[in-house]
Amino acid sequence: MTGFGRAECATQNGKVTVEVRSLNGKTLDFSLRCPSLFRSAESQIRQKATAMLVRGKTDMSISYQNDNSSTSATINKTVFRNYYNQLSNIAREVGFELDSEPMLSTIMRMPEVLSTESNELNDEDTTAILSAVEEACLHLNSFRKQEGKVLINDILGRTSTIAELLKSVEQFEGERIEIVKARLADNLAKAAVNVDANRFEAEIIYYLEKFDVTEEKVRLAQHIAYFAEVANSDADSGRKLGFIAQEMGREINTLGSKANHSSMQRIVVEMKDELEKIKEQLLNIL
Repeated sequence: MTGFGRAECATQNGKVTVEVRSLNGKTLDFSLRCPSLFRSAESQIRQKATAMLVRGKTDMSISYQNDNSSTSATINKTVFRNYYNQLSNIAREVGFELDSEPMLSTIMRMPEVLSTESNELNDEDTTAILSAVEEACLHLNSFRKQEGKVLINDILGRTSTIAELLKSVEQFEGERIEIVKARLADNLAKAAVNVDANRFEAEIIYYLEKFDVTEEKVRLAQHIAYFAEVANSDADSGRKLGFIAQEMGREINTLGSKANHSSMQRIVVEMKDELEKIKEQLLNIL
């Protein structure tokens, strides 16, 4: 599910800002960007974040604004000269005039030109950062829950539609059997052969048993009820709902293969359409 969370905290080096964003995904794909100063706490940050985020393509960014009292900056003169000489040589080769001020600004942004020396994180700083990570993840999960309520209402509405469509199948079952009987009797009449009536009825019963959809209707109704029960639970239910939706699909497909009636086939198509929309939405549910 999509979401965003943000939190801030203060350390001895200044203000720390934690931002986390997530997109839909079946598994957790977590990436972390943080200053080198926080590398000592990276494993703890990852552990706390992954335990709270569960699923989704998630990006966490940690930045900080340091103060002058705890941080000093040093220009690496050797690296600076190397960049300057290379840029000057390239400019001469292509006949390009370099302005000193833009060139200076560009070189200062190049890797390893400017190095900072900061105090290492102490236990209090690490605790504060982890608290900010937790707060940001809580904000993101709160965003997810709001989105999830809307999705669940939409999904349950579609399962109710499938349940109503299932009830409408009953009106065509008797008609379907009579059509099959009439078709078989008509074919026998055209064949102009004598048929034992009792044997004909026995064969009809055996034949129609193959088209009986009672079991499929009962199982599909049970799956729909169980789906609603799981969807209304507080536990992480996305994957379980996905499995139930697969079982619903099997029963609907079997119902369609046994339908042998145009109106029932149309109902089955409508069921499949609703189920596909449910499956699409389930990709957004944890």
